[in-house]
Amino acid sequence: MSRSTHTAVDEKLEQLRANGTPHAIATVVRTLSSTAAKPGMKAIILEDGEFAEGWLGGGCVTSAVRRAARLAIASGEATLVCLRPEELLDEANNEVMVTLARNGCPSKGSMDIFVEPVLPLPELVVFGEGPVALALAQISGWFGFTLTLCSKMKPVELKFDCYFSSPNELANSANKSIDRYVVVATQGAGDVAALKSALSGSAAYMAFVGSKKKFASYVKKLLAAGISKECLDKVYSPAGLNINAVTPEEIALSIMAEIVKVRRAKGGREGTDD
Repeated sequence: MSRSTHTAVDEKLEQLRANGTPHAIATVVRTLSSTAAKPGMKAIILEDGEFAEGWLGGGCVTSAVRRAARLAIASGEATLVCLRPEELLDEANNEVMVTLARNGCPSKGSMDIFVEPVLPLPELVVFGEGPVALALAQISGWFGFTLTLCSKMKPVELKFDCYFSSPNELANSANKSIDRYVVVATQGAGDVAALKSALSGSAAYMAFVGSKKKFASYVKKLLAAGISKECLDKVYSPAGLNINAVTPEEIALSIMAEIVKVRRAKGGREGTDD
């Protein structure tokens, strides 16, 4: 890979990561016989299979890598694409995380290409500034979440990625993650405004820290504000798994456990008993 191509790939990677755009990096790790691409050459492939930057060879290589990249981004798992002439495919082992593809090009060369998905970190949005909200915000980083905090006061002791001082400010922002988990932990201090803001966007998980009775008391106001019953039915209330939590830290842990459960189920990687 030439210096200019390497620079272009690096610049595109920085741009995609800054924008939170899912993509895959395909790297040639081995070649046999005659191939256009050489070990070390890279390409960036987007979610729809489009090559955003880089080059790995002709149509045979491109189509195989496109398919593998789309699957890798969708599953979140890397794969090794083993491109072989047809007469050598039967000799190759179709192992886990290995994708076999036929090389129909006249060169009859073989290539191994490692395709690695690069997905944006999931986002945890926390409304509130009480003990439960702060405890949940504090542990979010341990589980690989970026943190967006919406509270009247900006806590100096917390590390966060985005901060909004009001629910309206958050609702009107361009901050729209594709993998978002939202917890309203205002606990009586602006519950309805926070719920309206939270429910104005899409999320993989939406929860309210409070009793079912308390949430039910807000339903009429939320319906009048234009929130659909379908959206309201998706709200986890009370938030968190039932672990008999009492302290703010225990409640925060139960909420994070529920988020992890929902996220793993969404990704098709639920835990199993060994």
